[in-house]
Amino acid sequence: MFRFLHAADLHLDSPLRGLDRYEGAPADRLRNATRDAFRKLVDLALAENVAFVLLAGDLYDGDWTDFHTGLFLRGELVRLGQAGIDVFIVRGNHDAKSVITRELTLPPNVHEFGTRKAETIVLDAHPVAIHGQSFPDRAMPDDLVPGYPDAVPGRFNIGLLHTSLAGSPEHDSYAPTTLPVLRQRGYDYWALGHVHQRARASEAPWVVFPGNLQGRHARETGAKGCELVTVDDGGTVTSEFVALDVVRWTALEIDLGGGAGAGLAASPADLAGAQAIVRAALDAAVRAAPDKLHAIRVTLAGQSPLALDEARMPGTLAAQVRAAAQDVDAGEVWIERVVVALRPPFDRAAEAGRDDAVGELVRLVDGLGADAAALEALAGPLADALAKALPPGLLTDDDARALRDPADWLALLKEAEDTVLARLTAEVKA
Repeated sequence: MFRFLHAADLHLDSPLRGLDRYEGAPADRLRNATRDAFRKLVDLALAENVAFVLLAGDLYDGDWTDFHTGLFLRGELVRLGQAGIDVFIVRGNHDAKSVITRELTLPPNVHEFGTRKAETIVLDAHPVAIHGQSFPDRAMPDDLVPGYPDAVPGRFNIGLLHTSLAGSPEHDSYAPTTLPVLRQRGYDYWALGHVHQRARASEAPWVVFPGNLQGRHARETGAKGCELVTVDDGGTVTSEFVALDVVRWTALEIDLGGGAGAGLAASPADLAGAQAIVRAALDAAVRAAPDKLHAIRVTLAGQSPLALDEARMPGTLAAQVRAAAQDVDAGEVWIERVVVALRPPFDRAAEAGRDDAVGELVRLVDGLGADAAALEALAGPLADALAKALPPGLLTDDDARALRDPADWLALLKEAEDTVLARLTAEVKA
């Protein structure tokens, strides 16, 4: 029997742009999170006395700004070597051979697969053969798997590969392949990287994305970590996900309208009631993993008179959410953002029939929501202008994709409509 760890997408020292715009953000802890998560991976390998560690690409987010990033990684790999634990690495699109211009000699326990062709390393201490190939360049449009060597008879065969597999809407296509192609190699376990959401694509053979080691922003939510894999003497595989993230990103939607999932008989009547509901939701999220720093994006949804309070004094509900976070005692909470998506209490269908500016606004939004071309004509130029106006390097890849996402455009349009209607209603009541 032997055990090994499978991790990927460390993105060490990934630049977290824009933190300065968040007042009170725990910037140092967020910036150090990728390193702290990797330290925990090494600690886990030592505690479990694993035979080896597999790292399936994107150890770095890109070229180093200086040698500190490489020295940190090397120091942790030395810790593994001192315990007799080997490490096997392939490079991905972010740390491709052509991307990383600075280099450090790796310790002798580390085996990095080459870029020219797939290679096989046969272990002496265990009945294992590991096959892999690194990316020479960031762009890798070809399927690498057909070039991987045949399985070595009598050994547990592992394929180490950075790939988008059949494709993921949240990730660019690199070294795309399919499950049938993977199965043709006859390997027992495919250790994949690139897709940041954990997934087991197959268990016959095992084809596993462990996800990234540490979430880096509000789109990378939920537990992040690695796979601890056990292979018994008969070759049976069991795999356990182990969470290693030190910052847990969460998208939390709270229905203040008393609807399904809100856990309420009715909408809260005032801001104090809303704050109590938010605190309970935050407390529940934190109690699930009390040892983490929880970075939470809160969306307030539902139809509620509280939308009128927000219209009269913008920022009111965001302040209530942050106040609720201060009262959570189950763990640490940082509110990354508050999205107010409340709808004022009015009959939308009736409002759409009005022969005035309110009715015209509702009909306009409905029309844009039903006409993709019209929405593109409105939002596309605005998104392009915004992208050009921002300083170079400020937008992440995810931000750039969001700027071109019609679903995000429509959500912003609905939010703007709700704000205008809420203020109009507030003016009438006043």
